[in-house]
Amino acid sequence: MKSHFDTLLFPMWTLMLGFLSALLLPAPQFGIALSKSLMAMFHFSDLNQMYTLVFCLWFLLLGAVEYWVIRFLWRRANR
Repeated sequence: MKSHFDTLLFPMWTLMLGFLSALLLPAPQFGIALSKSLMAMFHFSDLNQMYTLVFCLWFLLLGAVEYWVIRFLWRRANR
């Protein structure tokens, strides 16, 4: 039987790993032409606003990928 602490601990350390990898792995960097076209397409007021959104999406994407990989490995190990 799983303890309640295990149920809470697994998502917490998975999110922490996603956060650490988002800090360690470089986020996508766009060229000037692509940045200008993205700013025009999404109506961003400046480049900082666009990169704030890019970093947030990058963190969420890495966290989700790591969650599914670790969950897959965890389930395989506990068969």
